[in-house]
Amino acid sequence: MIADFQNEPFTDFSKPENAAAFRAALEHVGRQLGKTYPIVIGGRRYRDTKETFSSTNPSNPKEVIGTLAKGDAKLAIRAVEVAAATFEEWKWAPARERADVLFRVARILRERKHEMSAWMVHEVGKSWAEADGDTAEAIDFCEFYGRQAIRLAQPQPLTPQPGEDTELKYIPMGVCAVIPPWNFPLAIMAGMTVAAAVSGNTVVLKPSSDAPVIAARFFEILEEAGMPDGVVNFVPGPGAAVGDTIVDHPKTRLIAFTGSKAVGLGIAEKAGRVGPGQIWIKRAILEMGGKDFTAVDEDANFDDAVSGTVSAAFGFQGQKCSANSRTIVHEKIYKKFVEAVAAKTEKLTLGDPRDPKNFMGPVVNESQYKAVTDYIRIGRREGKLVAGGAADRRTGWFVRPTVFEGIKPSARLFREEIFGPVLAITKARDFEEILAMANATEYGLTGAYYSRDRAKITMAKRLLHCGNLYINRKCTGAMVDGHPFGGFNMSGTDSKAGGRDYLLLFTQAKSISERV
Repeated sequence: MIADFQNEPFTDFSKPENAAAFRAALEHVGRQLGKTYPIVIGGRRYRDTKETFSSTNPSNPKEVIGTLAKGDAKLAIRAVEVAAATFEEWKWAPARERADVLFRVARILRERKHEMSAWMVHEVGKSWAEADGDTAEAIDFCEFYGRQAIRLAQPQPLTPQPGEDTELKYIPMGVCAVIPPWNFPLAIMAGMTVAAAVSGNTVVLKPSSDAPVIAARFFEILEEAGMPDGVVNFVPGPGAAVGDTIVDHPKTRLIAFTGSKAVGLGIAEKAGRVGPGQIWIKRAILEMGGKDFTAVDEDANFDDAVSGTVSAAFGFQGQKCSANSRTIVHEKIYKKFVEAVAAKTEKLTLGDPRDPKNFMGPVVNESQYKAVTDYIRIGRREGKLVAGGAADRRTGWFVRPTVFEGIKPSARLFREEIFGPVLAITKARDFEEILAMANATEYGLTGAYYSRDRAKITMAKRLLHCGNLYINRKCTGAMVDGHPFGGFNMSGTDSKAGGRDYLLLFTQAKSISERV
């Protein structure tokens, strides 16, 4: 008997024993920095590739987290072929057998929870709490998707037909190309990978080049948990050489991607082409970011709205597709609200996230640093700077949390995804304008609406167009099976990761009827 799913609890670092355990994990990981990680295809390790690449600490880019064998098109093709061959056996494995692998992965992740979180502090600059939440979500994905695979394998309800035995089976599809992002380097990477595998598919995993060591460490856990060779194949390398190759390969059946709009649209276009020898239409599961809002009405709980705005804007340096990037405030409370947000933002601590006193760490790399600081320069032209605005690259990629007010809906800061610690605040005349401004985006991922008026809340629930809408709470922090996650429009295919429909995207339904 499998217990009902429950979310993994977050660690309370105010308890001295938990803080001490995390410091020990940071020291343990620190002693393992600089190791080399191979490509793994069908259980075979490829160490002597022509080239390697290194992952570095964004708080100190001179510090190498690990060195990876660099994949190329030839190895990517090999991985797809091995995955296709392995699929012919793995697709017959019973759902409970596949789920048990995930349950073992979850157990190992719990045992090494602080260690996996410490890798994220080092490799992508997550704070203790952000890293802990990432690891907890990875555990949740394993536990939840394992249970959902077992559920889908049970007899499905159908209307009886006279003289027939009928059944509906959810069967796996084939080789899945998994291309995860760097911002949730364990949770999203693990979630897409195990969802594909537990559904009976095989996987070619191309990790983000900004977080490959975390992916390599997770792959080692998959092996330890008994994932058969060839079910998941690990091929780090450039997007053009590895990512495009596995997406284009005619034996690839589906693609699971989380990342930028530009790359996601490119994958959608590639997936729509039918190559020589390809006998199916590839399925693309795409999550492509957002320009998320917090809307604050005149009757909102003021302190809650301020706290939710700042937390959602600057958690993990605003590098979340769900981050609050634009806040729309009723004119009656606008001035007071801007002052409160600015004051709270200025109090946020910035520095190396290995020190728990720092709420924020660096942005992930030099490219991100340049992009964010460019937007700060744009913001100085488009509005009034009320907090932050400074950046420092002397020791790492550090950008102060930054707030601009007076941003118009036509401004770039209001329209374009920044993916960094920059918040635009805009004034609205009334409830109707709040709704119109919130919906004035090509994206549609998350949003938050703060109000005490039940009639307005009812209308907001109906009219605010985003995949994850939160009322009187921040727009980040989706929980597995509590807030199935995915967005509308240019935010992607609304995959609803962590929801009860998610595994349907990795399966196909086969209806069988027998006359009796």
